[in-house]
Amino acid sequence: MTTLPSGPAGAPGEQSAGRRGQDPPGYDPAQPAHRQRPVAEGFGGDAGRYDRARPSYPAELIDRIVAASPGREVLDVGCGTGIASRLLATAGCRVLGLDPDPRMAALAARDGTATEVARFEDWDPAGRVFDAVTAAQAWHWVDPEAGAAKAAAVLRPHGRLAVFWNAFDPPPELARAFGAAYRRALPGSPVAGFWDRPALDTYRAGCARVADALRRTGAFGEPQEWLSAWERPYSTAEWLDLVPTTGGFTRQPEAVQRQLLDGLGAAVDAAGGTFVMGYTTIAATAARLP
Repeated sequence: MTTLPSGPAGAPGEQSAGRRGQDPPGYDPAQPAHRQRPVAEGFGGDAGRYDRARPSYPAELIDRIVAASPGREVLDVGCGTGIASRLLATAGCRVLGLDPDPRMAALAARDGTATEVARFEDWDPAGRVFDAVTAAQAWHWVDPEAGAAKAAAVLRPHGRLAVFWNAFDPPPELARAFGAAYRRALPGSPVAGFWDRPALDTYRAGCARVADALRRTGAFGEPQEWLSAWERPYSTAEWLDLVPTTGGFTRQPEAVQRQLLDGLGAAVDAAGGTFVMGYTTIAATAARLP
C-alpha cells in the first residue's frame, strides 16, 4: 500500500504493505514500477477524488519547462485527470494528454484537455512531433528504456523531456506520528520507515535512474535536475481525502484501510487539525539533440 503521492520507481512512497514472500495486494517494492501497471491503471476508480485531492505543481517549474522548450506543442504522458495539462495550457501551451485509463482521460477531456488513451510505449504518434514531453507523477510507470527512446522519437530537435514528482516533508512530529500509524495498521510494512528519512533523497535517486536511461539513448544532452520548493496546508479532512488516491490503497482489506485512515486522522487532529506540508517538486529533464 502507499498513501503517498507516487514517486520514482523504488521510492518508498510507492511501496506496498505486502511482505516479501506474500502476494501483496498493492505495490510490490521488489518489482519495477512499470511491471505493475495495474496499480497505476486503478486510479480511475475514483477519478473525481484524484483530481480534487492530488497536489498540484508550482507555476515556477511549468514556466521553466515552457521557456526551455523550442515551442508550445506539448505531449503530457500519463496525464491522468489533467492536473499538469491544465497548468501547461494556462502557460500558453497546446497540450495533448496521453493516459492508459479511459476514465482518467475522460475527466481530463471534460476540463478541456485533448486526450488519447494509450500506454506511451505502445502509442502511435502518427508522425506528430512535440516541443516538450512531460510526465507529472507518472514516468515511473513507463518502461525506462522504451520510454526514453519513445520520447526521443517524438521530440523535435532541441525539444525537452521533463518528468517530475512531488517529494514532501511534513513537520517532524507529524512524520513520526504517521510512521507510528503505519506500524500499527501494517506491521512489518516498509512504508512506515519512509517517514524516518528525507523523501527528497529517495526521489533524487529515482531521477538519477531516469537520467541514466536518457544518456543511454545517445539522443539527449546532459540531463539536469530542477527543484522547486513550495508549501500546501492540509486539514484532517483534506489529508484523508488524498490518502485513498494513491497506488495500492484500495487493494487493501477494508479493515486495514479504515485503521490506517483512523490513525492518520488522529495524528493530524492531535497536531491541531491542520498542518503545512513542505513540498519539493523535483524534475529530471534533458533536451533532444539536433
